[in-house]
Amino acid sequence: MNKKDVILIITLLVIACVLLLFINQEKGNTANVYYDNNLVLKINLNKNNDYDVKGYNGNIHINVKDSYLSVTDEISPYHICQKKKIHNVGESLICLPNKVVIKIENNELDAIVGD
Repeated sequence: MNKKDVILIITLLVIACVLLLFINQEKGNTANVYYDNNLVLKINLNKNNDYDVKGYNGNIHINVKDSYLSVTDEISPYHICQKKKIHNVGESLICLPNKVVIKIENNELDAIVGD
């Protein structure tokens, strides 16, 4: 195995990893908002809208625009929740000082099982 073979193998592995990152991302249609581990709000990501949810330190303002969810206003020391937009299944925003977690899910049925 020479130097060109090693470069080819590494290049193919990098391309495969990048493709896997983009292929496995499924766009969600629902966001579930939890306060202190209790479901308090279900948000339809297909409709642009604004929501307010009570957090531990005060209200959290949530914005949905073009299927992307973001926190636009909240009270916490570092405002980490406000720095990210999410829209893929499995992504979440965790506002730890406010005890609020927002999870993107896909509420479509995969299968129906009957007797």
